[in-house]
Amino acid sequence: MQAADDSKRLFVLDTNVLIHDPTALFRFEEHDIFLPMVVLEELDQSKKGASEIARNVRQVLRTLHDLIVQPDRGAITQGVAIPGPRQPPKGVEPASGRLYFQTENFDHPLPIQPPGGSADNGILRVALALSQRHHNVTLVSKDINLRVKSAMVGLRTEDYHNDQVLDDIRLLHSGVEPLPETFWADCGDDMDAWHDDAGRSRYRVNTPMAHDWTVNTFLSLGGERAFEAIVRELNGPQAVLEITPDFRNPQHAIWGINARNTEQNFALHLLMDPTIDFVSLTGIAGSGKTLLALAAGLQQTLDNRQYQEIILTREAVAVGNDIGFLPGTEEEKMTPWMGALMDNLEVLTQHTDNTSSWSRAATNDLLHHRIKIRSLNFMRGRTFNQRYIIIDEAQNLTAKQLKTLITRAGRGSKVVCLGNLAQIDTPYLSETTSGLTYVVDRFRHWAHSGHITLRRGERSRLVDFANDAL
Repeated sequence: MQAADDSKRLFVLDTNVLIHDPTALFRFEEHDIFLPMVVLEELDQSKKGASEIARNVRQVLRTLHDLIVQPDRGAITQGVAIPGPRQPPKGVEPASGRLYFQTENFDHPLPIQPPGGSADNGILRVALALSQRHHNVTLVSKDINLRVKSAMVGLRTEDYHNDQVLDDIRLLHSGVEPLPETFWADCGDDMDAWHDDAGRSRYRVNTPMAHDWTVNTFLSLGGERAFEAIVRELNGPQAVLEITPDFRNPQHAIWGINARNTEQNFALHLLMDPTIDFVSLTGIAGSGKTLLALAAGLQQTLDNRQYQEIILTREAVAVGNDIGFLPGTEEEKMTPWMGALMDNLEVLTQHTDNTSSWSRAATNDLLHHRIKIRSLNFMRGRTFNQRYIIIDEAQNLTAKQLKTLITRAGRGSKVVCLGNLAQIDTPYLSETTSGLTYVVDRFRHWAHSGHITLRRGERSRLVDFANDAL
């Protein structure tokens, strides 16, 4: 490899970057990329199988093959041109750098020789050797340990940030906008009020605050003149608001469940709204995400007959040691991972003491035929029409996995994503790169979606204290 233009940065990529994002080669704009031979070897070892990692590796290998067979690529030692997209996304510069492969032996000694010949140490040696020829060499890795090693030997290192949705998770849309106490004084004189065909109260207001709202954002005002509404239409500073039903009232219970706070009330409104196809609920442990989603699903499937059945799925990521092989059918294998859903189902289907055994058996049999548990591994190519789809623990999924699941929804289906962004168990995922964060941000401006962050725990006082103190 000949020396590249020192005005550009040269990024040495670790294997996990390519596995994490198979399109990473096109994400470095005008800068150059270097792939050590050990990275190609690790990709080769991981290409077999039906896992998400294997599929990503095969996509990377196909991309590399397409790049090196370009008719005008020139000598491979001079670097292969990285073609950018013809129409790059708005605000994203197209790739215009070159891709270099390791075509010679870089036997650069490390300042501290660690025992063994691990792949990480091989990547470090290559990066250090390149730093002797280029002024702007940066090692990019999702592996924290490798980044620590790089800092120890004086090498510039970075995490891969291209898939980071937000700089700070606190910037994530909560779904609720508090109104100032002067709202009525500012907008009351220029407000139209009427009832729509369904008898729901609507208001048309003019306020500069509307520029910061999105359709299906909830507005909340406390105090003596309490006001809770959802934004239905936006046109510049003009907005049409709809008063939300009060699911805290026992008369508006959903399968025997009432909202216990404002956020839960808003969540039930989204879950029960037939015009909303996608709902995302995030929140701390015990905030009621699963219970609300399941109650709304049962109400609309069994009582309203809006959906044919409920589909439950989640990523099988263990908190502790894996329990190993599980016998049985797909549904039986997934049952241990669905404990949270089953616990909430018991709450929703609890009976009084005088309920007959026949009634209990009939209810359980009905639920068994209307609630299906499905594994993520068999979702590709499927289409679910007239289904109420619950994706639990969605914070452990990547953006690509969530896209695969959401695009399974056919006509008349509704998708509900649940997750706690503070409890991510998947390696290399964080609050700002989780697929759940990604879909909340991307669906924010779509008129048929809604999001709520549940901030209060309602499970028990022990859970409330644990969330605050631990």
